[in-house]
This record gives sequence, C-alpha cells and structure tokens, in this order.
Amino acid sequence: MVAACHSPARLSVSCSSSSSARPLRVAVVGGGPAGASAAEALASAGAQAFLLERSPAGAKPCGGAIPLCMLDEFSIPLELVDRRVTRMRVLSPSNLAADFSKTLPPGAHIPMLRREVLDSFLRRRAADAGATLVPGLVTSLSLPAGPSDPYLVHYISSAAADGRSVLEVDAVVGADGANSRVAREVGAGGYSTAIAFQERIRLPDAAMGYYDDLAEMYVGGDVSPDFYGWVFPKCDHVAVGTGTVAAKPDIKKFQAGIRARAGPKIAGGKVIKVEAHPIPEHPRPRRVVGRVALVGDAAGYVTRCSGEGIYFAAKSGRLCGQAMADEWRVTGKVTEGGIRQGYLRAWDDEFLLTFRFLDLLQRVFYGGNAGREALVEMCADEHVQRRTFDCYLNKRMAPGEPWADLQLLWRTAGSMVRCSVLGKEVQRLRRLEMLQQAT
Repeated sequence: MVAACHSPARLSVSCSSSSSARPLRVAVVGGGPAGASAAEALASAGAQAFLLERSPAGAKPCGGAIPLCMLDEFSIPLELVDRRVTRMRVLSPSNLAADFSKTLPPGAHIPMLRREVLDSFLRRRAADAGATLVPGLVTSLSLPAGPSDPYLVHYISSAAADGRSVLEVDAVVGADGANSRVAREVGAGGYSTAIAFQERIRLPDAAMGYYDDLAEMYVGGDVSPDFYGWVFPKCDHVAVGTGTVAAKPDIKKFQAGIRARAGPKIAGGKVIKVEAHPIPEHPRPRRVVGRVALVGDAAGYVTRCSGEGIYFAAKSGRLCGQAMADEWRVTGKVTEGGIRQGYLRAWDDEFLLTFRFLDLLQRVFYGGNAGREALVEMCADEHVQRRTFDCYLNKRMAPGEPWADLQLLWRTAGSMVRCSVLGKEVQRLRRLEMLQQAT
C-alpha cells in the first residue's frame, strides 16, 4: 500500500493530447465506499485513477449494516463481517416490540461491519487494481476553460515539500461526503442534511451475548423527531446512536433518549468512541456538472426512513467509474452528456423508485408517535416482512401482490386509527414524566 501512495508537488499531462496515446486520468476525491469503488472501476478499465483521502485512518460514523447481496456483488470477504444479524427488533414509543425476522429466508442475515475495516479494504483493493492512493485534503478546483482543458485539483499533502500540490486530470469524481468540497466548487446546489450521532459501547460479556445476532431499532419522539435510534452489534461492542434533520441542536438529548430506552441492556458498558457526522436527506439538485460527477453521500444517496447508504455509495461509485471509462474507450473523451447517460440514467432507472418509496414512508410514519406506533404494528405483519427483506437483502423492489397489498392497506388504515389514540397517550405520559423529573 505504501508503494502505491504518490503525491508529488504537481502531477500533470496535457489533456489536449491524443487520447489514444495515454489513458484517461481521473481524480476521485474521498476514500469511502463510493470513492474506492469508483477508483477500482476506473483502474480496472485501464484509467489512471488518483484516490484522494484526507484521513485514511478515519471512518464515517455509521451503523454498519449492509444488504446481503453486497457481499457477492462487491466480493466482500466474510472475515470482514463482525456480526451476522438474524434477529431485528423494532420498538415503538410505548416499547411495543415487533420481531422483524420471522420471515427471514433460511441462511439469510444482515451483515454488520465496521466502516474503518470496510473502507480500508476497499481502498487497498482499488490500489491493487492500479489506483494511486493520495493522502491529502482537497482545497479547491480550477475549472477548465474549454472541453479539452484539464481540471486542476488543489490539495494539501504532508508528502509534498511545502504541503501544497496540484493534480491535472480529465475528470473528477466527488465522493467526499455530505459536506462535499467538490460539490461546492462546481455549484452542484445545496440540500438538507441530518446529523448522525453514535457512541460505541463495550458491554460486559453477558450483555454482549444478548446482542450476539440481534439488532434493535427504536422509534419515538424521545429518540428522534424524524428518524430512529439504534443498537447494532459489532465485533466487541455495540453501536448506539440516533439521527435527526429537524432538531440537530438537540442531538445529545436524543442520544440520552436512546440510551434510556435501551436501559438495562447496555448497563455497565464503557464508551470507547463518540462519533458524529452529517448525512444527506435527498439527492443534490445537480449530480453531474461538466466532467465532474458526484457519488455516494456527496450526491445525496442515503435513503430516508431506513438511513441506508453504504450499498448505494459503492454502487454509485462503480457505475460512475465504469461510465467514464466506457465513454473514454469508445470516443476518446469524457463529456457531461456521456456521464449523464452512462451513470445518472442507469442509477435512476434502478434506484429512483426505491428512494421515492422510502421518502413516502418516512413522511407518513415518522411524523408523530401515532404513526410510529402504526409503523411498528405493521412491522409485525409477515407480508410486510417478506416484501421488506426481498427489497433490502437483494436490492430490488418486490413485485406487487394485489390482493395481499389491498389487505395490507386496510390493516394499515386500521393501525393508524388505533395508534392515533395510543400515540396521544404516549405523548401525555412522556410529558408527565418530564414534569416529574423537573420537580
């Protein structure tokens, strides 16, 4: 890996030279699943991919769950998986629990990984494919004057004599997260972000045994006004966290809420790490600008309702890298139209419906405790579970079952009516509890 790292003061080439005489050159900014997958796809196709990561030893705070299909699709070694979750429990504001794994297919599970382990592996694999790893912080982009001129990527690297370096490339992939510098530099537009807050807690052996193959999700106004809290098992600890977009200044209050709800199950645990990070709420207005493409969190590929992002990050990075390499191979150039056709259209055709569906679920069920109670009641429904697992584990929208879906719609309406009363009662009890604590 050391041999693959390279960050001289200036890496340059004339981008107007014949494409047949040299490979495509792409700067990939950000070394998470999106950036590493883009760099690997580019390098595997013969392009010169420069993977710039400001903090190779770090990792984004993340629950760490991935769909089962990702193991095969991205050739993730089984030894990277910390836990194989076969039991998922969802708890309502009133602590009504739904076992969300009754219909899990035989042999299926939800893999749990640590991001620092996964990200490091994906970067190493990109380097093995021929990508150049560049430890550095990107500070700005100089945009090209014409279609054949290069982009200049300015970055700070400790390997350079004065710390400042410039990289000349044909195209740029922005995989640098929700606060993307690349997106700002090309005017890709803003978007709403949530904040995710997580504590890694090492539990006593008996308590850790309880979470051996169990993940828990908690919903309620006490843990988040518009998301959920989680307790996810990792190798020797649990990740306990929450997130919100509507009340970010109160995130620590909601973290206290998830700790209180988990209560005795995490008692005696020792906090070994505290993490916080912004996550996008929806795709950016512009995901391709010129020869610059955004992927992963930088593009806004995190689903509402579930908060899933790892698979979508890796998938978008791979699609983008392949699209750039394919266009260069066929035409000898990379263009905005080509990236839109090869990357954005392929992405939207495969995933846009999924994102819209989960956005609808979030707005319907996360708006108040009544909706959250109804959500948990629905989670106990075996038809809901079968469709959910098919969509999540295999990353495809399950085909419709008209009669079963009609029955589900009727049961959902009944749940909303019943849980409206229950939700109001839960809110009243919460207010009484807060008054008692205050006095």
